Amino acid sequence: MGIERLQAEHGVAVRWRGFPLHPEIPEEGIPLERLFDADSGHVAAMVARLKQVAAELHLPFGDRSMSYNSRLAQELAKWAESQGRGEAFHWAAFRAYFADGRNLADRQVLRDLAREAGLDPDEAEAVIRERRFRPDVDRDWTLAAEMGVTVIPTFIYGKNRITGAQTYEAMAELVTGGSRLL
Repeated sequence: MGIERLQAEHGVAVRWRGFPLHPEIPEEGIPLERLFDADSGHVAAMVARLKQVAAELHLPFGDRSMSYNSRLAQELAKWAESQGRGEAFHWAAFRAYFADGRNLADRQVLRDLAREAGLDPDEAEAVIRERRFRPDVDRDWTLAAEMGVTVIPTFIYGKNRITGAQTYEAMAELVTGGSRLL
C-alpha cells in the first residue's frame, strides 16, 4: 500500500490521529441511508464509487451498509501504538470496518482486532473498560479541530495537506514538495 511504500522510500514516519467521525452514531450503528439522509440507490452508487477507488488503490473494501461509532477503536489504537503494535491494529481495524463491515464499537470485535494485531485481548478489554486512552483521543480530536481537519483520511506534511484516499504518487508529492499540491 502507498503508506508503507512512502515510509520505505522516503523515510517518513506516519503518525495516526483520531478524528471525530460521526461521534453521534450509537454503539449499534446506523444504516448508511440514514447517515447520509439518502435513498438506497444513492447510497449504492456511493458505495460502488468507493469500491472502485479502493480497488484502484489496492485497498480492501466490501459492501458496507452500516456506519459505526469508532471512538473505542481509536482509544484501543492508541494503546496498540503504546505497545508497538499500532500499524498492525490500524490495518486490522481498517479491514474489519471497510472490507468486512464489522462494528468497531462492539467489544468482541475490538478483542478480535487486538488479537489479530498481536495484543492480549484481555488487556484490550481492560483498556476499553477503564477508558485509559480517552485523554489521548480527546487531544487528537482537539488538534483535528484546531488544524481544520474535516475529512478522513487527511495527510499532512509540514504546511501541506491532501485529503481522501490517495495514490502513492500524490502522497510522494506531498512529502517531496511536488508542484501539484493545492
